[in-house]
Amino acid sequence: MTLEEFRASLSGREPPRVAPALRALWHDAHGDWDAAHSVAQDVDDESGAWVHAYLHRKEGDLGNARYWYSRAGRPEATDSLDAEWSRIVTELL
Repeated sequence: MTLEEFRASLSGREPPRVAPALRALWHDAHGDWDAAHSVAQDVDDESGAWVHAYLHRKEGDLGNARYWYSRAGRPEATDSLDAEWSRIVTELL
């Protein structure tokens, strides 16, 4: 699956069959932060931590985001949320 195909899946009612971290980003793009967070917090690896960091950054909880970026082994993002979302999706696909 490509980024474009993943974006196209956003017009559907259900997420595609992808890894849980990507499913969390699908829910986020649908405006369902709570579902995204619920999925992300159950992913106990670096991808889940990265998505978790992005979600806390998006909600404005930068202290919590810093913790999750550290767990993910990633630097804190400084670009737009849209750019980070695309970067995460691209890397996880």
